[in-house]
Amino acid sequence: MPAELKYDITKACGVLSTSARGWTKELNYVSWNDRDPRLDLREWAPNHDRMGKGMTLSIEEAKALKEILNKLDI
Repeated sequence: MPAELKYDITKACGVLSTSARGWTKELNYVSWNDRDPRLDLREWAPNHDRMGKGMTLSIEEAKALKEILNKLDI
């Protein structure tokens, strides 16, 4: 049996979008299993009791992503 996943959203950064079923794609700082918070991008159920697949980024990775996005013509 897999261990229980423990998480704590330590800082909400923003909502990117909301789906028709009410889930929100959010960027947050999340502490997973009592580790240091990391930037986290994923979909969350309205009450944050369930989540979709997502990704976490260290500060260094987030800075690299920011540089890449700044170079794009969007």
